[in-house]
Amino acid sequence: MKKKLLAILLSSAMVVSLAACGSSSDSGSSDTSASSGSSDSTTTTSTETADTIAESGSSDAAAETASAGSYELTDLYITVDGTLTANVDSGQDAFIEQWEAAVSEKLGHPIKLHINQPEHSGYKDNVSQLLTTGQPGDGQYPDALIMSATMFKQYQNTGILWNMADAYDNAEFQSRITLPSINENMKTASGELYGFAPTYGNGCVTYIKQSWLDAAGKTVDDIKTFDDYYALLQAFTQGGQTGVIAAGFGKLDEAPYINYMPEFWQGAYPAIYQNNGTWVDGFQEQATIDALTRLAKGYADGVIDKDTEEASTKTAREKWFSNDQTTSEGVFTYWAGTWLRTLTDNLDKNEVDTELGDDRLVQLPPIKEIKDTWGGYLNREAPVWVITDDLDGDNAREQAIFDALLETMLDGDTVQTLWTYGAEDVHWSTKAETFTTNPDDPEKKKDYEYADGEFHLKQAPNDPNSVWKKNHLDPVLVIAPLTNGFVDDDPLIEEGNKFFTENCVDAPQSPSNEMLTEVEADLVVDKTTLMNEVVAGKKTAEDAIAEYQEKWGDTVSAILEELNSAE
Repeated sequence: MKKKLLAILLSSAMVVSLAACGSSSDSGSSDTSASSGSSDSTTTTSTETADTIAESGSSDAAAETASAGSYELTDLYITVDGTLTANVDSGQDAFIEQWEAAVSEKLGHPIKLHINQPEHSGYKDNVSQLLTTGQPGDGQYPDALIMSATMFKQYQNTGILWNMADAYDNAEFQSRITLPSINENMKTASGELYGFAPTYGNGCVTYIKQSWLDAAGKTVDDIKTFDDYYALLQAFTQGGQTGVIAAGFGKLDEAPYINYMPEFWQGAYPAIYQNNGTWVDGFQEQATIDALTRLAKGYADGVIDKDTEEASTKTAREKWFSNDQTTSEGVFTYWAGTWLRTLTDNLDKNEVDTELGDDRLVQLPPIKEIKDTWGGYLNREAPVWVITDDLDGDNAREQAIFDALLETMLDGDTVQTLWTYGAEDVHWSTKAETFTTNPDDPEKKKDYEYADGEFHLKQAPNDPNSVWKKNHLDPVLVIAPLTNGFVDDDPLIEEGNKFFTENCVDAPQSPSNEMLTEVEADLVVDKTTLMNEVVAGKKTAEDAIAEYQEKWGDTVSAILEELNSAE
């Protein structure tokens, strides 16, 4: 079965890609890569790799488990997406250098860190290629990597990932965890843990440009229901402008699926999820038919930007905060917290509504229809770090990777600071310092002054007119906080995080099922095609769901039966 699953993962890789993941970086499509390892290493074919995994079995069956002390890790290869904002153009070399120094001192021997950072929008495709055509030790195959919750569920049962339950349970950071349920809830029924989430998931909220609200004679308090929201979009749609844009009408390849157009989806959930303890297929429910009908009307009426169907997250957000607002949109649903600052700063860079300063954007509380169904915006399942299993029947290497990477990532001090803010004196500092952003623009010019010993973020390495925000870990979302007192007090970020936590509920748990893994990529393709056809007016929502049921009904029923029988 593992061989079959791996072949499916490889063949279907091109149909899905990782979402924004809450990244505060504006370089979501960064085409960056650090050391790629040896160029003369030998790789296997996907079939050979699958054969090896299938024949070797799971490391859980190993007769003996060696301690990490018997394995000295000298090189650590990790694969990351755009959520590591210290990319090669933004001080990654300094991050690596300081990480190597700090971790080597902690562990008592040198470790060289190799970072592979594929283009964010094609991350899942790249990971599938790495895991199905490579092999441990070839200089390309990752020792550890970041996965979205959806990716994680797809790979969890393949035998590729290491069961880190014992390592996690015995980690030093356990004494400082404030959100234990995040990882405890990811354990299987038998107690295995194949992924580690250092933060909770975060989610999206709906942002509205204040100047557009003013022009329409509205306030955010006027928008209580979907009818109010739709009327606002219609008011915004004039002279080439549009009401709302998103990276697709629905992100059907990435949980929680509806987060970029929540007002239109409302209580629908176009995927398999648990409803009152029973696994159901939300794509076949009446709520999805209603949502698709709303989307089709919005598209036909012109309140949904025509670029939405093909837009990437980067394309959508750049059009929204573009300097040319005559072809822009008034509404954009995107990640909460840090992104309130990032979106505001990008409007500032593009000289949009500069007179409003940090009051350019307002956050829309969930409309009545969302409150009445889900209860609020959806907090996604957290992205995770995973460690690959070399299947040699010995856990020493994997434990050494855990100790070097994940144990230190939440050390509360030096290494956690690197993952949270970046490299000292490159991304942040405690030294006395003054600097000015936009020095040549009297309206945007801003002076910064810090005393010796005062923690502060510095100018971004790739943009001296902006201040660095964070690296990989969001200090507000992390499950074990820093203990060194380093806190960046940004009122907009604090406002964004407070708003989301007060207006969110946890998204449904993603299913884990081998049968689903085999067909999931094809399901995503067909559901996305049907959704786009409905929105474009090529068929009705009822006909689309009937077509889906005719092709996939028996398969989905079998998947649901297996899921429900396992409960």
